[in-house]
Amino acid sequence: MALADTGKAIGAVSQLLRDRLLARLAGTVNNVRIGKPEEIGEGITNPRLNLFLYEIQLDSNLRNRSLDPGQPTPLWLVLKYLLTAFDTGGDSDSYEAHEYLGEGMRVLQELSFLPLGNLPSDLLKALNPNPEALKITFDPTSSELISKLMQGSEDKYRCSIGFEVRPVMIATGEPASYSLLVGVDYVNDTVIGAEGIKIPVLPGMEPKIEGIFPTKIVPPLPLETSILTIKGSNLALSNLTVRLGSVELPIIAQSPDSLKCELNGNIRDGSAISAGSHPVCVVQSLPNNKTRSSNLLVANLLPILTSVEFSLGNLNLEGFLLGKKSDDVFVALYQTGKTVRIFDVFEDILPAPPAQTQLRVAIADTIPSGTYRVILRVNGQQAQNSPEVIVP
Repeated sequence: MALADTGKAIGAVSQLLRDRLLARLAGTVNNVRIGKPEEIGEGITNPRLNLFLYEIQLDSNLRNRSLDPGQPTPLWLVLKYLLTAFDTGGDSDSYEAHEYLGEGMRVLQELSFLPLGNLPSDLLKALNPNPEALKITFDPTSSELISKLMQGSEDKYRCSIGFEVRPVMIATGEPASYSLLVGVDYVNDTVIGAEGIKIPVLPGMEPKIEGIFPTKIVPPLPLETSILTIKGSNLALSNLTVRLGSVELPIIAQSPDSLKCELNGNIRDGSAISAGSHPVCVVQSLPNNKTRSSNLLVANLLPILTSVEFSLGNLNLEGFLLGKKSDDVFVALYQTGKTVRIFDVFEDILPAPPAQTQLRVAIADTIPSGTYRVILRVNGQQAQNSPEVIVP
């Protein structure tokens, strides 16, 4: 699974920095060494730049951020490096070494956000699952810090510059703690439903939304419709439209405190919108070609999982709004009250079916025989139906 490869992320960042420096300084400095700055030793040729990873910290700003609700929180790290330059003769304090140091600093400043394009597959697997961009920031590098790092009988003070790379993600190997949805009778395949959330707002000239019902939307079948009800104030104004994300919903009934909109079968076909949490707003078109928008509330568009089959080492899912390549999709096997296995890497199905209607999970390792519930989450929203699959 892709998240397991993030355990190599620290080494991948060091190698990525080395490769980017070499590519941009070709012809000036042809050696970038990783390790404590030393005059002589294995693999040391001059002139060169030296990258020394001297400290790893936990990123306090991301300490409690998980990739998806219910998943264990990854380790978010800050990697602190020391960049030192050596001239042709191996001296780190000559004008030539200072020139190389400045060139290295220039490249790091240009990179700023570390690009992951054209990476070897092993580096890409370690760094690509990280949803955050890797950012380079220079640190104040005092003489006291450098002196502490250069301690030893054969070490001496070397002029250097410190910088940090953050946030580096290492995801844990623990299974997610997904669970079946509350309010769903999986035996009889019925949904009890949830009460709408009401948010008080102040009156004004623009439309105001106080509640939307339902807040969890199951896309209707093609050629069928379901109703989205919006409660609020100033909803009897002329030239109103309702938007669910980027999709415009037809208004079929209107009163000062209520709007009713059609959720038609086109939402289900997966070409216009994906499952997930989407803003709902009421927009008024004004005579001066401007628009006036209401406040935003969130509606959760759910994926639909109709069937699951285990065949030839693959888990084949069918349904609607199962996710596109750009969506955040997780499939989990659930048994006896806990998540047994979670997957986030999927294979393309050729020839391509209608949009977002099929999903294939390649099972690389052995799964114990038995009956499992399959849980599907797309962009943070979980399908109400969790069908059973038998793994022989």
